[in-house]
Amino acid sequence: MESNTTAKFTLLKQSSMAPEREHEALDDLDRDKEDGDVNDIDPGLKLMYLANEGDLDAIKELLDSGTDVNFRDIDYRTALHVAACQGFHDVAKLLLGNGADVDPKDRWGSTPLADALHYKNHDVIKLLEKHGAKRLMAPMHVRNAREVPEYEIDPRELDFTNSVEITKGTFRMASWRGTRVAVKTFWEGTADEDKVTAFRDELSLLQKIRHPNVVQFLGAVTQTSPMMIVTEYLPKGDLHIYLKRKGALKPATALRFAMDIARGLNYLHEHKPEAIIHRDLEPANILRDDSGHLKVADFGVSKLLKVANRVKEDRPLICQDTSCRYVAPEVFRNEEYDTKVDVFSFALILQEVGATINDRFCLFARLIEECWSEKPATRPTFKQIIPRLEAIYNSFGHRKCWKVIPLICFQNSDWNDDSISSDIRTRSSRSTGSI
Repeated sequence: MESNTTAKFTLLKQSSMAPEREHEALDDLDRDKEDGDVNDIDPGLKLMYLANEGDLDAIKELLDSGTDVNFRDIDYRTALHVAACQGFHDVAKLLLGNGADVDPKDRWGSTPLADALHYKNHDVIKLLEKHGAKRLMAPMHVRNAREVPEYEIDPRELDFTNSVEITKGTFRMASWRGTRVAVKTFWEGTADEDKVTAFRDELSLLQKIRHPNVVQFLGAVTQTSPMMIVTEYLPKGDLHIYLKRKGALKPATALRFAMDIARGLNYLHEHKPEAIIHRDLEPANILRDDSGHLKVADFGVSKLLKVANRVKEDRPLICQDTSCRYVAPEVFRNEEYDTKVDVFSFALILQEVGATINDRFCLFARLIEECWSEKPATRPTFKQIIPRLEAIYNSFGHRKCWKVIPLICFQNSDWNDDSISSDIRTRSSRSTGSI
């Protein structure tokens, strides 16, 4: 039963579908509690407050006194919505045991289960589904079972117990049929076309690619909300964390890493009929597998490039959109761009992983210089980069070349070791600021 009261209950954790807004420091009920006796408050609002506090004894006492367990505030929220947001399993169990509706919708269309899913309260999710709660249908939901994609994963098979955030918080680790996987969740709200489009684009792209140096797509949740993309889980983490922990790498390791990244990017750029531009290449989006090899990951802003065409961002890029340090200057200038933006980003990664090589191999430093050229047309392709990296790597098997290579490189060049190192430091410093 809905109350005639106009009071509104404001929580720090709002409806998962409510528009974003600034939260007040104190809700209306808190103010009333400060100003007078909490017992004078509307019993329905008091029930929601107690659910927010997780006070089981007080909730039971209030329900025993006849308070409506399905009381709704002016946003049509119930105490079960509150318990689902807060992740209070025992409170939700008590409310359900006293006749709480399992699937009430608030004014934005959110149910307790939708809120529990949004806030990743997995114990409450299991409890609500056990009581018959239904997941909301996603924008990609199909009415005919024969149209359900073959890659569809039943979300009930994804176990988030002891889940942790991975790769900048974009993905979470989960268990699927006994195997650990990485799950990227898309919360599209009621009608956010941009998020739905982003999900469709990334899903479409991931289905097209399969390579040893690219993270493997396993499946997706498209028939219920929230929609999810499931990929292989790489427990060794990302390259950013690895470099932060290890510091300077051995030259051979740095070169192996460089070749892994280059091979993954070359596969994407050579993809037919449309090349794939990653457009967000940085160490945090490069993952390590159990064998120590690297895989390119996270295709949230990737672009499909038709032959002989270029692409352009819908709006100028700002630093909040992605990491500024690794983005090519033409993207910041909101110009049309192609696969060479990934080459620029690759150069900055090379500068990080190959710091111990630069002083010994001018070929490596020269490759970096070409890759981060201000003119995209002069940057080499990954098809050209790979054999050059292989040649440098193979030279490690011939100790005599350690001293010979730098001499050969500088015979017909105005460069010297000091100028190379200075240029690398300058470019790296410039790349951390705005272009």
